[in-house]
Amino acid sequence: MPGYGTLPAAEGTGLLPWSWATDRLTTSHDYWVATTWPDGRPHVSPVWGVWLDDDVWFSCSPGSRKARNLAADPRCTMTTDNALEPVIVEGRATLDLAGVPAFTDAINAKYEETYTVEFFGDNHLYRVAPATVIGLTEADFAGSPTRWRFT
Repeated sequence: MPGYGTLPAAEGTGLLPWSWATDRLTTSHDYWVATTWPDGRPHVSPVWGVWLDDDVWFSCSPGSRKARNLAADPRCTMTTDNALEPVIVEGRATLDLAGVPAFTDAINAKYEETYTVEFFGDNHLYRVAPATVIGLTEADFAGSPTRWRFT
């Protein structure tokens, strides 16, 4: 990360393994999703979600600001809830109603809830496939920044 005084990998803890990122994506209690208003203004909202099938999944009301923003521009950024060891996922959100049963099971297990498939079926279910993922540790801010790119 030019300009941030980051160290060569040999001088810090080095590049983080992908397993480090997926562990944080799996265990994050909440996620933040950043979208863009049609006029270009940013919008950020907390959501419950899960890391499932190598994507970040979340649900929201079809009339919510984030759903309306994603309908106009599916590009978004999602982050985990721990600012000391963040994982930032940049990608595109796609509606995936076929994933509702698996998402429902994963959400209920993660949050110890009893939501029904019908509940999520009445809402929008998004999956965000990573295009770029960035992770770092606050304890080694200059030596740990890692970027993964996907095609």
